[in-house]
Amino acid sequence: MKTQHGPRFAALLAAASLALTGCLSAGSQAGQDTIRIGISLPLTGDFSEPGKGVRRGYEAWAEHVNSRGGLLGRQVELRILDDQSNADRVAADYEKLINSDGADLIFGPFSTRLVIPAAQVAKDYGMLFVEPAGAAEEVFQQGFDNLFYAAPAVAEDHYQHLAEAILAMPPHQRPATAAYAVMDDPFAKGTAHGLKTRLEAAGVRTVADEQYPPSTTDFGSIAAKIADSDAELLVGGTQYQDAVNLIVALRQLGHQPAMAAFSTAPTNPEFPRAIGERTEGILSPTGYTPAAPYPSNQEFVAHFQQKHGTEPTEDEANAYTTGQVVAAAVQAVGCAEADPDCQRKLIDWLHTNTVDTVVGPLSWDETGKPQGAHLIQQYVDGRIQIVLPAHAAQTALVHPKPAW
Repeated sequence: MKTQHGPRFAALLAAASLALTGCLSAGSQAGQDTIRIGISLPLTGDFSEPGKGVRRGYEAWAEHVNSRGGLLGRQVELRILDDQSNADRVAADYEKLINSDGADLIFGPFSTRLVIPAAQVAKDYGMLFVEPAGAAEEVFQQGFDNLFYAAPAVAEDHYQHLAEAILAMPPHQRPATAAYAVMDDPFAKGTAHGLKTRLEAAGVRTVADEQYPPSTTDFGSIAAKIADSDAELLVGGTQYQDAVNLIVALRQLGHQPAMAAFSTAPTNPEFPRAIGERTEGILSPTGYTPAAPYPSNQEFVAHFQQKHGTEPTEDEANAYTTGQVVAAAVQAVGCAEADPDCQRKLIDWLHTNTVDTVVGPLSWDETGKPQGAHLIQQYVDGRIQIVLPAHAAQTALVHPKPAW
């Protein structure tokens, strides 16, 4: 194993020396009393809303762990910086957390665009990097052997269960044509095009494929092209507001697909009201539901509800999962230090083991991709419920979709 011994490693040793002499920021404890975890999050800027959700998930995990004696008998302390949704700043934040703030471990930020530069810093220092929100294919093409995505599936595999269900339908029920409306965003494109690739290979014909910049607000022309295509299946590679605007535009044109699926948006609590409560039959992949039967999830939901008065969302759950994954490695290996030998043991352990989490059992390939698929949810009887896969379903898939 080749180990770095350049300026960065020297800086890391200096940071460790400061920690040992007690030169930490106010409120922390010196020496071995705590495990300091460094995190940079987009608490302001474009990704501030999900960034705040990730923070709530991290904090819920830390509270849970500390209430049970901490890790290796040491309390965990979160050191969270605001990267302002800026890729340059996030890299500088992780440099600071490792070099100046004496982080023993680090957790990842939110969004693919911030995960990649952050993961590069972690790799340069030989540190384990578990992240809750970098699902685009490009994350796993960078050669990061230290990165692990704390969710069931990457973007391209989010619709795997839906693809299987469509292709299992009798030919007279199966959608024969599909239209795609996709934001020019790594995650959004990954979800929609992952499904498109599977369906086209099985003979489902693409009759419209529209891509638009994230700043798009007027969906009139895109909706018109989709309506003119008369596609039976509509797939939105979307975030939130773009999905709302597209659905409203399609409703105004009277286009009624037999099946409609949108990434991310339908799981947002504001979604039903935003589209006029016409949600019945709309599908969406999700990596998490508070209803999941996993033992640690039931504990997590109860704790989160008691603290916040609401159920946790997917962002909060993936952050909590990040903590669970790192904690499992720490407990198994028996160390939690920035020392490269300890970090390499943590990384190697995760490459060969499965971890039980609030989103289910997780394991990873050599690039850090999780080896699973997302659940598929659908609005049925006014509530969003799991419909796929069958073993996890709360109710049956509704097809064709009622009119919106």
